[in-house]
Amino acid sequence: MALLAPMPELRGWTPIGNLLHIVLAPEHFWKLAPSLGDMVRLRMPGPPAVLLNHPDLIEEVLVRKNRSFRKDQMTRDLSRLFGNGLLVSDGDFWRRQRRMAQPAFHRERIVRYAEQMVAAANHTTSTWREGQVLDLHAAMMDLAREVVATTLFSSEVGRAARDLAEVLEVLMARHTDWRYLLVPALGRLPLAANRRFEAARAQLFALVDGIIAERRRSGEDRGDLLSMLLAARDEDGAAMSDTQLRDEVLILFMAGHETTALALSWTFVLLSRSPEVWARLGAEVDTVLAGRSAGAADIAALRYTESVVLESMRLYPPAWSIGREATEDVEIGGRILPRGTQVWITQYASHRDGRFFPRPLAFEPDRWADDLQRKLPRFAYFPFGGGPRLCIGNNFAMMEAVLLLATIAQRWRPHVAAGDTPRPQFSITLRPRGGVRATLHRR
Repeated sequence: MALLAPMPELRGWTPIGNLLHIVLAPEHFWKLAPSLGDMVRLRMPGPPAVLLNHPDLIEEVLVRKNRSFRKDQMTRDLSRLFGNGLLVSDGDFWRRQRRMAQPAFHRERIVRYAEQMVAAANHTTSTWREGQVLDLHAAMMDLAREVVATTLFSSEVGRAARDLAEVLEVLMARHTDWRYLLVPALGRLPLAANRRFEAARAQLFALVDGIIAERRRSGEDRGDLLSMLLAARDEDGAAMSDTQLRDEVLILFMAGHETTALALSWTFVLLSRSPEVWARLGAEVDTVLAGRSAGAADIAALRYTESVVLESMRLYPPAWSIGREATEDVEIGGRILPRGTQVWITQYASHRDGRFFPRPLAFEPDRWADDLQRKLPRFAYFPFGGGPRLCIGNNFAMMEAVLLLATIAQRWRPHVAAGDTPRPQFSITLRPRGGVRATLHRR
């Protein structure tokens, strides 16, 4: 069987293949490429690259043959930002870290954080005023940051959490700058932007190292995720080193507020186009909560609220792509991918596949009724990834998104005007380009 046997191919605009297309017209690219077939060869600088666009092929890579792959080169490059945490690590080291961190995310533990999530939402919305115009994405980032600061660190490090968020914004900006994607060598030049990047990186590490050192000195178990990580032990009784702790804390902090904030931001954009969905969401919240604060016990009854979140993440998955690199020649879908092949999987495209989602571009939360998730092919819908590397915080994130949405919808109806609808920014995550301008209305 030939290596990379004939398959549909997306030819490039320039000698650097599809890279310029991805940079200048990403939304068009991620609609066009999957339309060519279930496995499409991309023209990119460097090793071969393929895009997979069928649940069976995705399952082969992420589950059945996952040990023949590691994280792709672009993801591994994120280690400069976040160290060697769960997002970027591989092999036995990743498996050890995953085992040690997993108890902190058991369902019975994360339900304890529901009260803190709702309290944060009530605190944030208490400052809102009728008719106020704000950047809803920025507001959701602030809210999600308060939640993760409380549940990960405990609330008394709120100032440090704000500093972490500000520094992370500087670092994330590098990965939305198309110049560095087209010309990676720019990152090695003595430019002012590179000096700011390195200074922000050093500040980020110092902030987290300081939090860990203070907690080790106190020896206090505060019931937060950091306490759980500090207490975690491997099978041989060894604890995480300070460096390992820092790397995991950075990933949890970034992913813990970025993805939830994005899910809520896109949800309010979609709700603004769907008054009938808003009406049903409000009716469910009023019926289930009857004017009181939400809690973990209400999740099961907030079925339509959950469907709104699921449908929002179908159209705008915060973690919109997954990358892998073949570590050996491996057969996928009847073709052998040579060692080093970069494999791209995009939830953004898969979730809009009309073979599995009728009216794929329509915002229809009702599609999730009757337990659609169990009826779909395993990798037709996977906002949290899948296989052994399923997002460790998936249950935490879903509970948080449902509780925050229900709490906000109890009292407020943010409206995003049609002319203010943002375009997606395809970076590490799927951010709304330019933010989300919304007008606040009391319910």
